[in-house]
Amino acid sequence: MIGNDMITWKLFIWFGLASVGLSAAGAVAALCADDHWSASSLRYRRRRTLAVSLTSAALAVFAAFIIGLWISLERPPLRTMGETRLWYSFFAILAGLFTYLRWRYRWILSFSTVLATVFVIINILRPEIHDQSLMPALQSPWFIPHVTVYMFSYSLLGCAFLLALVGLFSGKGDVLPAADTLVYVGTAFLTFGMLSGALWAKQAWGHYWSWDPKETWALVTWLCYLLYIHLRLVGRVSRRGLCLLLIFAFLCLQMCWWGVNYLPAAQDSVHVYNR
Repeated sequence: MIGNDMITWKLFIWFGLASVGLSAAGAVAALCADDHWSASSLRYRRRRTLAVSLTSAALAVFAAFIIGLWISLERPPLRTMGETRLWYSFFAILAGLFTYLRWRYRWILSFSTVLATVFVIINILRPEIHDQSLMPALQSPWFIPHVTVYMFSYSLLGCAFLLALVGLFSGKGDVLPAADTLVYVGTAFLTFGMLSGALWAKQAWGHYWSWDPKETWALVTWLCYLLYIHLRLVGRVSRRGLCLLLIFAFLCLQMCWWGVNYLPAAQDSVHVYNR
Protein backbone atom coordinates (compact mmCIF):
# COMPACT_ATOMS: atom_id res chain seq x y z
CA MET A 1 0.00 0.00 0.00
CA ILE A 2 0.89 3.65 -0.36
CA GLY A 3 -0.92 5.55 2.38
CA ASN A 4 -4.52 4.38 2.25
CA ASP A 5 -4.41 3.51 -1.45
CA MET A 6 -3.81 0.06 -2.84
CA ILE A 7 -1.15 -0.41 -5.48
CA THR A 8 -2.81 -0.61 -8.90
CA TRP A 9 -1.65 -0.55 -12.51
CA LYS A 10 -2.18 3.22 -12.54
CA LEU A 11 0.93 3.48 -10.36
CA PHE A 12 3.03 1.17 -12.50
CA ILE A 13 4.51 4.00 -14.56
CA TRP A 14 6.23 5.38 -11.44
CA PHE A 15 7.42 2.03 -10.16
CA GLY A 16 8.51 0.96 -13.63
CA LEU A 17 10.43 4.14 -14.42
CA ALA A 18 12.05 4.15 -10.98
CA SER A 19 13.14 0.55 -11.39
CA VAL A 20 14.62 0.90 -14.88
CA GLY A 21 16.24 4.17 -13.80
CA LEU A 22 18.00 2.46 -10.90
CA SER A 23 18.92 -0.47 -13.13
CA ALA A 24 20.35 1.91 -15.76
CA ALA A 25 22.37 3.70 -13.08
CA GLY A 26 23.74 0.35 -11.95
CA ALA A 27 24.65 -0.49 -15.54
CA VAL A 28 26.53 2.81 -15.89
CA ALA A 29 28.41 2.13 -12.66
CA ALA A 30 29.43 -1.28 -13.98
CA LEU A 31 30.59 0.17 -17.30
CA CYS A 32 32.70 2.75 -15.47
CA ALA A 33 34.81 0.00 -13.90
CA ASP A 34 37.89 0.19 -16.14
CA ASP A 35 39.16 -3.11 -17.58
CA HIS A 36 42.71 -2.09 -16.60
CA TRP A 37 41.81 -1.85 -12.92
CA SER A 38 42.73 -4.82 -10.80
CA ALA A 39 39.73 -6.78 -9.56
CA SER A 40 41.14 -6.35 -6.06
CA SER A 41 41.64 -2.59 -6.35
CA LEU A 42 39.61 -0.27 -4.14
CA ARG A 43 38.22 1.69 -7.11
CA TYR A 44 37.01 -1.48 -8.82
CA ARG A 45 35.36 -2.81 -5.66
CA ARG A 46 33.60 0.51 -5.09
CA ARG A 47 32.24 0.61 -8.66
CA ARG A 48 31.16 -3.00 -8.43
CA THR A 49 29.46 -2.47 -5.07
CA LEU A 50 27.65 0.58 -6.43
CA ALA A 51 26.49 -1.32 -9.52
CA VAL A 52 25.22 -4.24 -7.43
CA SER A 53 23.51 -1.93 -4.91
CA LEU A 54 21.68 0.10 -7.55
CA THR A 55 20.57 -3.00 -9.44
CA SER A 56 19.40 -4.60 -6.21
CA ALA A 57 17.41 -1.45 -5.45
CA ALA A 58 15.78 -1.74 -8.88
CA LEU A 59 14.75 -5.30 -8.05
CA ALA A 60 13.39 -4.16 -4.69
CA VAL A 61 11.19 -1.55 -6.39
CA PHE A 62 9.86 -4.14 -8.83
CA ALA A 63 9.23 -6.61 -6.01
CA ALA A 64 7.36 -3.96 -4.01
CA PHE A 65 5.04 -3.32 -6.95
CA ILE A 66 4.45 -7.03 -7.60
CA ILE A 67 3.64 -7.69 -3.94
CA GLY A 68 1.39 -4.63 -3.72
CA LEU A 69 -0.43 -5.55 -6.92
CA TRP A 70 -0.88 -9.12 -5.69
CA ILE A 71 -2.56 -7.80 -2.55
CA SER A 72 -4.68 -5.33 -4.54
CA LEU A 73 -5.89 -7.92 -7.08
CA GLU A 74 -6.39 -10.56 -4.39
CA ARG A 75 -4.77 -13.04 -6.77
CA PRO A 76 -1.26 -13.60 -8.12
CA PRO A 77 -0.51 -11.16 -10.98
CA LEU A 78 0.26 -13.93 -13.45
CA ARG A 79 -2.93 -14.12 -15.49
CA THR A 80 -2.53 -11.72 -18.40
CA MET A 81 0.26 -11.19 -20.90
CA GLY A 82 1.01 -7.83 -19.30
CA GLU A 83 1.36 -9.45 -15.90
CA THR A 84 3.78 -12.05 -17.24
CA ARG A 85 5.79 -9.21 -18.85
CA LEU A 86 5.97 -7.62 -15.40
CA TRP A 87 7.58 -10.76 -14.00
CA TYR A 88 9.85 -11.07 -17.02
CA SER A 89 11.15 -7.52 -16.51
CA PHE A 90 11.92 -8.37 -12.89
CA PHE A 91 13.65 -11.64 -13.73
CA ALA A 92 15.58 -10.10 -16.66
CA ILE A 93 17.25 -7.65 -14.27
CA LEU A 94 17.81 -10.47 -11.78
CA ALA A 95 19.42 -12.68 -14.44
CA GLY A 96 21.63 -9.79 -15.55
CA LEU A 97 22.75 -9.21 -11.97
CA PHE A 98 23.52 -12.90 -11.51
CA THR A 99 25.56 -12.96 -14.72
CA TYR A 100 27.45 -9.82 -13.68
CA LEU A 101 28.26 -11.23 -10.24
CA ARG A 102 29.33 -14.60 -11.64
CA TRP A 103 31.30 -13.65 -14.77
CA ARG A 104 31.92 -9.89 -14.33
CA TYR A 105 30.80 -8.88 -17.81
CA ARG A 106 30.57 -5.10 -17.44
CA TRP A 107 28.12 -4.74 -20.31
CA ILE A 108 25.56 -7.39 -19.28
CA LEU A 109 23.70 -5.04 -16.91
CA SER A 110 23.22 -2.60 -19.79
CA PHE A 111 21.79 -5.32 -22.00
CA SER A 112 19.46 -6.72 -19.32
CA THR A 113 18.30 -3.19 -18.47
CA VAL A 114 17.39 -2.55 -22.11
CA LEU A 115 15.53 -5.87 -22.25
CA ALA A 116 13.57 -5.07 -19.09
CA THR A 117 12.88 -1.50 -20.24
CA VAL A 118 11.29 -2.71 -23.48
CA PHE A 119 8.72 -4.76 -21.55
CA VAL A 120 8.15 -1.97 -19.02
CA ILE A 121 7.39 0.49 -21.82
CA ILE A 122 4.99 -1.97 -23.48
CA ASN A 123 3.15 -2.38 -20.18
CA ILE A 124 2.93 1.39 -19.72
CA LEU A 125 1.53 1.85 -23.22
CA ARG A 126 -0.88 -1.13 -23.02
CA PRO A 127 -2.67 -0.81 -19.66
CA GLU A 128 -5.95 -2.15 -21.00
CA ILE A 129 -4.71 -5.74 -21.08
CA HIS A 130 -4.47 -6.02 -17.31
CA ASP A 131 -8.13 -5.79 -16.35
CA GLN A 132 -9.02 -9.47 -16.56
CA SER A 133 -10.42 -11.86 -13.95
CA LEU A 134 -8.91 -15.19 -12.99
CA MET A 135 -10.66 -17.91 -15.01
CA PRO A 136 -11.64 -21.15 -13.17
CA ALA A 137 -8.96 -23.27 -14.87
CA LEU A 138 -6.28 -20.99 -13.40
CA GLN A 139 -7.53 -21.47 -9.86
CA SER A 140 -5.10 -24.32 -9.34
CA PRO A 141 -2.11 -24.98 -7.04
CA TRP A 142 -0.02 -25.36 -10.22
CA PHE A 143 -0.77 -21.81 -11.39
CA ILE A 144 1.91 -19.92 -9.44
CA PRO A 145 4.84 -22.39 -9.74
CA HIS A 146 4.13 -23.09 -13.42
CA VAL A 147 4.09 -19.47 -14.58
CA THR A 148 6.85 -18.14 -12.30
CA VAL A 149 9.19 -21.00 -13.22
CA TYR A 150 8.57 -20.31 -16.90
CA MET A 151 9.23 -16.58 -16.49
CA PHE A 152 12.43 -17.29 -14.58
CA SER A 153 13.64 -19.72 -17.24
CA TYR A 154 12.74 -17.22 -19.98
CA SER A 155 14.87 -14.56 -18.27
CA LEU A 156 17.89 -16.86 -17.96
CA LEU A 157 17.55 -17.92 -21.57
CA GLY A 158 17.12 -14.25 -22.50
CA CYS A 159 20.52 -13.53 -20.93
CA ALA A 160 21.99 -16.45 -22.86
CA PHE A 161 20.52 -14.87 -26.01
CA LEU A 162 22.28 -11.57 -25.21
CA LEU A 163 25.57 -13.42 -24.72
CA ALA A 164 25.04 -15.21 -28.05
CA LEU A 165 24.56 -11.86 -29.81
CA VAL A 166 27.80 -10.57 -28.29
CA GLY A 167 29.61 -13.75 -29.25
CA LEU A 168 28.28 -13.62 -32.80
CA PHE A 169 28.99 -9.98 -33.59
CA SER A 170 32.08 -9.31 -31.47
CA GLY A 171 33.86 -12.62 -31.87
CA LYS A 172 34.18 -13.07 -28.09
CA GLY A 173 34.23 -16.83 -27.69
CA ASP A 174 34.66 -16.54 -23.93
CA VAL A 175 30.95 -15.73 -23.50
CA LEU A 176 29.88 -19.27 -24.38
CA PRO A 177 30.85 -20.87 -21.02
CA ALA A 178 28.60 -18.30 -19.31
CA ALA A 179 25.86 -18.93 -21.89
CA ASP A 180 26.20 -22.67 -21.25
CA THR A 181 25.48 -22.28 -17.53
CA LEU A 182 22.48 -20.06 -18.22
CA VAL A 183 21.14 -22.51 -20.80
CA TYR A 184 21.62 -25.51 -18.51
CA VAL A 185 19.80 -23.86 -15.60
CA GLY A 186 17.19 -22.21 -17.84
CA THR A 187 16.42 -25.48 -19.63
CA ALA A 188 16.09 -27.28 -16.29
CA PHE A 189 13.47 -24.76 -15.18
CA LEU A 190 11.86 -24.93 -18.62
CA THR A 191 11.57 -28.69 -18.20
CA PHE A 192 9.92 -28.30 -14.81
CA GLY A 193 7.55 -25.77 -16.34
CA MET A 194 6.49 -28.21 -19.04
CA LEU A 195 6.05 -31.08 -16.58
CA SER A 196 4.03 -28.96 -14.16
CA GLY A 197 1.94 -27.71 -17.09
CA ALA A 198 1.20 -31.30 -18.13
CA LEU A 199 0.10 -32.21 -14.60
CA TRP A 200 -2.02 -29.07 -14.44
CA ALA A 201 -3.63 -29.89 -17.80
CA LYS A 202 -4.48 -33.38 -16.57
CA GLN A 203 -6.15 -31.88 -13.50
CA ALA A 204 -8.01 -29.16 -15.43
CA TRP A 205 -8.94 -30.83 -18.72
CA GLY A 206 -8.38 -34.55 -18.21
CA HIS A 207 -5.32 -35.00 -20.45
CA TYR A 208 -1.60 -34.27 -20.15
CA TRP A 209 -0.97 -33.08 -23.70
CA SER A 210 -3.27 -32.04 -26.54
CA TRP A 211 -0.89 -30.61 -29.19
CA ASP A 212 -2.35 -27.20 -28.56
CA PRO A 213 -0.33 -24.55 -30.54
CA LYS A 214 1.14 -23.24 -27.28
CA GLU A 215 2.18 -26.72 -26.22
CA THR A 216 3.65 -27.46 -29.64
CA TRP A 217 5.82 -24.34 -29.62
CA ALA A 218 6.87 -25.06 -26.04
CA LEU A 219 8.09 -28.46 -27.22
CA VAL A 220 9.91 -26.92 -30.20
CA THR A 221 11.63 -24.42 -27.90
CA TRP A 222 12.63 -27.12 -25.41
CA LEU A 223 14.06 -29.32 -28.19
CA CYS A 224 16.11 -26.39 -29.56
CA TYR A 225 17.78 -25.85 -26.20
CA LEU A 226 18.36 -29.59 -25.77
CA LEU A 227 19.99 -29.58 -29.21
CA TYR A 228 22.28 -26.74 -28.13
CA ILE A 229 23.28 -28.64 -24.99
CA HIS A 230 23.98 -31.78 -27.02
CA LEU A 231 26.03 -29.98 -29.67
CA ARG A 232 27.95 -28.06 -27.03
CA LEU A 233 28.87 -31.28 -25.24
CA VAL A 234 29.98 -33.16 -28.37
CA GLY A 235 32.03 -30.13 -29.43
CA ARG A 236 31.59 -30.52 -33.18
CA VAL A 237 29.93 -27.19 -33.97
CA SER A 238 31.66 -23.84 -34.43
CA ARG A 239 31.23 -20.97 -32.00
CA ARG A 240 29.30 -19.06 -34.67
CA GLY A 241 26.96 -22.01 -35.23
CA LEU A 242 26.27 -22.31 -31.51
CA CYS A 243 25.52 -18.61 -31.22
CA LEU A 244 23.13 -18.79 -34.17
CA LEU A 245 21.37 -21.77 -32.60
CA LEU A 246 20.91 -19.88 -29.31
CA ILE A 247 19.45 -16.92 -31.20
CA PHE A 248 17.08 -19.19 -33.12
CA ALA A 249 16.03 -20.96 -29.90
CA PHE A 250 15.23 -17.62 -28.27
CA LEU A 251 13.10 -16.61 -31.25
CA CYS A 252 11.19 -19.88 -30.84
CA LEU A 253 10.77 -19.01 -27.16
CA GLN A 254 9.22 -15.66 -28.11
CA MET A 255 6.87 -17.45 -30.47
CA CYS A 256 5.89 -19.80 -27.67
CA TRP A 257 5.39 -16.99 -25.16
CA TRP A 258 3.39 -14.40 -27.11
CA GLY A 259 3.75 -14.92 -30.86
CA VAL A 260 1.46 -17.93 -30.84
CA ASN A 261 -1.42 -15.69 -29.71
CA TYR A 262 -1.53 -14.19 -33.21
CA LEU A 263 -1.81 -17.51 -35.03
CA PRO A 264 -5.30 -18.25 -36.43
CA ALA A 265 -5.05 -21.81 -35.11
CA ALA A 266 -4.51 -20.50 -31.58
CA GLN A 267 -7.68 -18.42 -31.29
CA ASP A 268 -9.55 -21.28 -29.63
CA SER A 269 -6.59 -22.22 -27.43
CA VAL A 270 -6.97 -22.25 -23.65
CA HIS A 271 -3.49 -20.72 -23.50
CA VAL A 272 -4.36 -17.44 -25.21
CA TYR A 273 -3.95 -14.63 -22.67
CA ASN A 274 -5.83 -11.81 -24.37
CA ARG A 275 -9.37 -13.17 -24.05
